[in-house]
Amino acid sequence: MASTEQEAAPVEPTPPKEVLYCQVCTFPVEYCEFGSSLTRCKEWLQKANVELYNKFYSEEALQAKIGTLSLEAQEKLEKDTAKKEAKAEAKADAALKKKMASQVTIKRIERNKRKHVTAIHGLEAFDVDLKKAAKFFAQKFATGASVTKNPQGLDEIVVQGDVSGDIVEMIEDGVGLLKNVPKDNIVEVEEKSKKG
Repeated sequence: MASTEQEAAPVEPTPPKEVLYCQVCTFPVEYCEFGSSLTRCKEWLQKANVELYNKFYSEEALQAKIGTLSLEAQEKLEKDTAKKEAKAEAKADAALKKKMASQVTIKRIERNKRKHVTAIHGLEAFDVDLKKAAKFFAQKFATGASVTKNPQGLDEIVVQGDVSGDIVEMIEDGVGLLKNVPKDNIVEVEEKSKKG
């Protein structure tokens, strides 16, 4: 019985394939050419892994890829790549300009003669999670704080009490969640209640 059945050698499991992901576009390095930042991806790969850079972007590798394309297709590919990179750079610049032009408005609103609330809006432009910020303010000042919509339809944080000065100081000192907010973009406003 043992002679007819051959004992099979134990099969070694295939080890998982290691994939290197680009730190610029987050694609696997062999797919960077389909992203919008190929030039920066190439620079990063050349520093991070010279062997893979030579495999994908050396003169021989590029000639082998291009050899299968016609001259018109090569020119079109180069134009498309340059256009894509320029578009991505312009988009990033526009986002940065918009962020730097955004303002954080801290409004002190009088409710009754001695009661005030503080409304803060514009923090979301600086990647601040409003719910977490409201909770942070509520704990810091031991008052109620919530995220609500203002009359313009934008989200804002409403903190009970006159804490506008303290919030400005916290932003200037870069406390906790507020560390990404530039102090030059803060506007303080005081709003009196309308008397009927």
